[in-house]
Amino acid sequence: MTLTTAMKFFLGGAPAGPAGTGKTESVKDLAKNLAVRCVVTNCGDTMTKFQLANIYGGLASAGFWGCFDEFNRINEEVLSVAATQVAEIQDALRKKKDVINFDGMRITMRETVALFITMNPTYLGRTELPDNLKVLFRPMTMMVPDIDLICEIRLMSEGFKEARLLAGKMARLYKLCDDKLSKQQHYDFGLRTLKAALVMAGELKRDDGKRDEFGILMKALRDMNTPRFTFSDQELFYTLIEGLFANVDITRHDFPPIKETIMKVLDRQEMRNTEQFPEESEHIVTKTVHLYETMYTRHTTLVTGPSCAGKTTIMETLKAAKTEDGCKTSIFRINPKDRPVIEL
Repeated sequence: MTLTTAMKFFLGGAPAGPAGTGKTESVKDLAKNLAVRCVVTNCGDTMTKFQLANIYGGLASAGFWGCFDEFNRINEEVLSVAATQVAEIQDALRKKKDVINFDGMRITMRETVALFITMNPTYLGRTELPDNLKVLFRPMTMMVPDIDLICEIRLMSEGFKEARLLAGKMARLYKLCDDKLSKQQHYDFGLRTLKAALVMAGELKRDDGKRDEFGILMKALRDMNTPRFTFSDQELFYTLIEGLFANVDITRHDFPPIKETIMKVLDRQEMRNTEQFPEESEHIVTKTVHLYETMYTRHTTLVTGPSCAGKTTIMETLKAAKTEDGCKTSIFRINPKDRPVIEL
């Protein structure tokens, strides 16, 4: 209602709030309900006024909605020009013009066009919007999402019969993890992480529909979260998950077949000493398996840890194991410090 009222007055909408609260999704869903195409653009500090002019002109002539994600990442001097460009389009809508001269281009206007910007005020490197741009968008603050309801709907759509009970356990676990575990920079218990675990639970359900639903969800939560925990937090996480999923065995037995190849590779390189250092030897195997599994559930993977913790070792081990299993694998290294941002 806030966004449609803004459009009634020929203004744009500016949802703001923390990550994972549904800013972009709300705009996309509204467009879907009104049968309008919504084009989402991820903004960055490399965007120029010419790029913005092309996008605005294209949206106006097609009658599409434009949702500009993280709009306040664009440089201040570009935002000042953007204010003039947005004002031109809104003025043309107000005066019901069919054709306008926009930034040296003659474009046909369609009345269904609308512009929206989303902002995340908590991140570093964000620019304050100029006043002449602020007045063109109706501000709107997004609330914290209803995690229980989102989990329940998603689990139900994935075919879980006990969706409501499982959703409560899942939301409770992530809340406890956020409160009780140590504060690490790479920990994230937001909506995006939650969705990834829900998708994995759905895949496990389809693979083995006869298995107990509590066991399926517990396995998804364990396998998705364990790789990123520190040693002390891993023990605490298992305690939390044991408390929520009583009578479900959380011990892992289903390691992938590549584990045997990983152990052979490490033995050949003399990197396992099971007699003197049994725990350390098992740890490097487990972490390599974690990396292997994480790469199946994520588009990109971040391997983090202090110097000499074995980050490069597990990558090289996995490469050698996959090559040995018949999937020729190579690693190409790029040093991001010697590249300009735009090239990266």
